[in-house]
Amino acid sequence: MEALRRIAVWTAAGAGLLALSAVALWRLDRAFPPPLPASLTVSTEVQDRDGQLLRAFATPDGYWRLATSLDQVDRQFVDMLATYEDKRFWDHKGVDVLALARAAGQFVTSGHIVSGGSTLSMQLARLIEPRDSRSIGSKIKQMLRAIQIERRLSKREILERYLTLAPYGGNLEGVRAASLAYFGKEPKRLTVSEAALLVALPQLPEKRRPDRNLQVAHAARDRVLTRMISAGLLGEREAARAALDDVSSLRRTLPAFAAHAAYAMLPKAVPGQPLRLTIRKSVQEGLEQVAKDAAAKLGPRLSVAMVLADARTGDILGEVGSADFFDASRSGWIDMTRVVRSPGSTLKPFIYGLAFEQGLVAQETLIEDSPADFSGYRPKNFDMGYQGDVSIRQALQLSLNVPAIRVLDAVGPARLTARFRRAGVMPVLPVNEAPGLAIGLGGVGVTLRDLVQLYTGLANGGKAHTLHDGTEPANTERSTATILDDQANWQVTDILSGVKPPEGAAQRGIAYKTGTSYGYRDAWSVGFDGRYVLGVWVGRPDAGAVPGLSGYVSAAPILFDGFVRSGLAAVPLPGKPAGVIRPKRDELPVTLARFGAGTDGLVQATPTEPAPTIIFPPDGARVDLDTNSADASPLVLKLQGGRAPFRWLANGKPLVGIDRRRTATWQPDGAGYSTLTVIDAAGRAASVKVFVE
Repeated sequence: MEALRRIAVWTAAGAGLLALSAVALWRLDRAFPPPLPASLTVSTEVQDRDGQLLRAFATPDGYWRLATSLDQVDRQFVDMLATYEDKRFWDHKGVDVLALARAAGQFVTSGHIVSGGSTLSMQLARLIEPRDSRSIGSKIKQMLRAIQIERRLSKREILERYLTLAPYGGNLEGVRAASLAYFGKEPKRLTVSEAALLVALPQLPEKRRPDRNLQVAHAARDRVLTRMISAGLLGEREAARAALDDVSSLRRTLPAFAAHAAYAMLPKAVPGQPLRLTIRKSVQEGLEQVAKDAAAKLGPRLSVAMVLADARTGDILGEVGSADFFDASRSGWIDMTRVVRSPGSTLKPFIYGLAFEQGLVAQETLIEDSPADFSGYRPKNFDMGYQGDVSIRQALQLSLNVPAIRVLDAVGPARLTARFRRAGVMPVLPVNEAPGLAIGLGGVGVTLRDLVQLYTGLANGGKAHTLHDGTEPANTERSTATILDDQANWQVTDILSGVKPPEGAAQRGIAYKTGTSYGYRDAWSVGFDGRYVLGVWVGRPDAGAVPGLSGYVSAAPILFDGFVRSGLAAVPLPGKPAGVIRPKRDELPVTLARFGAGTDGLVQATPTEPAPTIIFPPDGARVDLDTNSADASPLVLKLQGGRAPFRWLANGKPLVGIDRRRTATWQPDGAGYSTLTVIDAAGRAASVKVFVE
């Protein structure tokens, strides 16, 4: 009995001692936790719409350290890493006793270190808390820290932190930075040779750097391949094929696309969270190369800016602020997509669009291209010559200045700028000046982004979308506005689709317009297909004159090259809307045969009366005429101002006869939207759009 009593006492004492030890260890663990921040200090990443890296910024201490998850890394690489460094990683609790015993035995028998016994958890402990020496005490501290780490992190989290912090030579840390620098790709799909090299580098990162010690790196990779054979992870033939692959001695720069947008995103950075743009990396890469190649051909001090947008959403898929962000001779740091410049002739399509909308012109309407005086304003054509009588289609395709100003004088500069504002574009006018006729030839300030935003309307049936790339404030509204009705929009698009491409350009089926600002300071080209809009600006950022610069010669070839090298599939231009007609010249009614002059007394004159204004129905009205009834009553039309006689048109088709009265009647042929226009004897017009129910 006495013996049993003693055993019980010793057992209780031992249990108590173990309990006290456990409590002491628990308190020590709580009192001296491992330095495990909730998130690591990593490089700020700017990604494209699909999560691909566009640009990274080094950490404050100067390292390229990209956050890494297991989903971003090739699974075979992870298996090779665990097999080579810590084959019982998934089973131990931070320390692999068997590996330590093996390492100790090898040291005793050989007199030097043959293999290490460090687990990946111990290596992570060393990375987050670098040791001062290689003493036994430091090793014991690593083991204790590894046990602490295993208590706090899952195996997956431990691996991810190791893959983010592991050294790969120089200022490269983590497998993503290393893979991008040495192979030019993310580590999602590595070859066997590449995976083996990345496994080998962290043990001696400086000594094995392939960009400095190629032969050493090559040998280290081969040792990993040999170990994988003995571990059964690779077959001999597979490892032999991998050993034949060259090890590149090149260290690449990390991706550095969309510099201006990336820097604009930095104020929104949150530690550990990537920033996301609407840009598509493949598109951006193609456009940047186009801009760089074009600038080299154009000559010194000239730069190129480009914006490519999805007309259906307003998403910017590619934007190049300059030919080279780091080229000081071209002021590359200036984002020329946002600088206000004169747009030259690029606004002319919208002038003609308003004229189509108001029923003032058809494509084959004749208009005079000859010297003209508009109250002291005397526009001249770009080549200083005149064509005489031309069709509206020819006038726009040839970008003739005088016909465009004749049409703008009829539709009104204020109405044009109002449409721009409706579409979210605020043209910059001279201080304290109202919109004048000069805006038709570039006498107004807009940005390249403004132009592309306006042209999204042409590519999208008249509906313009606000552009966005992700750099905007979070509360920025995304809006859609009608810049032209669908019928007028199609007429303009049809004309622009017939403009001859630059010599040598690939045929793509796009509609486009060019422009050159006064004094040869800016060359523009904006084009679109059925979905995408691309705008190009060429010039000097300091607004210096460039003799010989022009939209057709300098910017249009870049436009076509940009479409091709963007990698986007061509989308056919929109089809003709229902009810749209394109009559031949001999099919035109007399009111549309020649712009600014009709018959039966409708002749151009210098007006003294105010321009005509339709007072009923008001613009945008919904009119209930019961169009399904056989005895539906006509709509009474009323106007003020203008010089009699008057010609009324409904949807571009003239009503019967002309009248000196300021009232008329119209019998709609069905429900839906209609445009009503009146033209006075001076050729001035007014229009309203109504919905008949």
